[in-house]
Amino acid sequence: MTLIELIEDGARRLKEAGVSFGHGTTNAFDESAWLVMWALGMPIDMLEDTASKVLDDTQLAKARELVTRRIETRTPAAYLTREAWLQNVPFYVDERSIVPRSLIAELLADGEGTGTLDAWLDERTTRVLDLCTGNGSLAVIAAMAYPDVVVDAADISDDALAVARINVDKHKLGERITLLKADLFEGVQGLYDLIVCNPPYVNADSMAKLPPEYRAEPALALAGGADGMDLVRRIVAGAAERLTDIGVIVIEIGHERQHFEAAFPRLEAAWLETSAGDGQVVLLTRDALLGKATQRRR
Repeated sequence: MTLIELIEDGARRLKEAGVSFGHGTTNAFDESAWLVMWALGMPIDMLEDTASKVLDDTQLAKARELVTRRIETRTPAAYLTREAWLQNVPFYVDERSIVPRSLIAELLADGEGTGTLDAWLDERTTRVLDLCTGNGSLAVIAAMAYPDVVVDAADISDDALAVARINVDKHKLGERITLLKADLFEGVQGLYDLIVCNPPYVNADSMAKLPPEYRAEPALALAGGADGMDLVRRIVAGAAERLTDIGVIVIEIGHERQHFEAAFPRLEAAWLETSAGDGQVVLLTRDALLGKATQRRR
């Protein structure tokens, strides 16, 4: 059997088993390719060049066993491989933290001077806070995209911060990223020019319907209360006091825009375009948080 035939067979098995995706892939073929290539110790970008490679029985058994584990345990592939990629950046991940997948990463990775988010930043932007940092992925991507900034990465979970430390060290960014244990803004010091936050925002009804793959992640990183806005309310209430006069906060709220707008009916908000559309990531300026009229900076 060739490599591509093995991957196609794995994809068929995953699809027939009805596993859920969303932790790095969106379909059975990509998930199978990830698992098979990892099991064989081959970089995923080698697939095209090695698709016709004939595999021996040992290789076949090793890859099939990993696909079987994925099906039987419903564990996200990222936890099985201890690795996830976000905006082409590799991150270590395990069950202590949520699998990195924030849409905010797209906005950060656009890079200095070119992206949607950059249009809201100021040339004086130097101090960034990644609130609810989890595995530290947004802090790392922000530091990579904006070489002149320093980043505080805060989380209430000691476990998540331990994973974030691995990723900060992995990318050799310890001099520019400081990890903080904090209950949202409690435990954070100073003012920031940019705050990014992917908080727990899944509403109670949705939490009850999550597939096993998502229930494998820490509930602390997902559950946002009855309408998903429990922590978002606290974040919005405290953000202005943590922003400089040029500051903005970017919050991911997933599919909860209706609940967000119901919670903050008079708040002037800018919805940022991502691969998921323009209703899942919201930007708030300090002036908007203080109830003042705002204008786009550029």
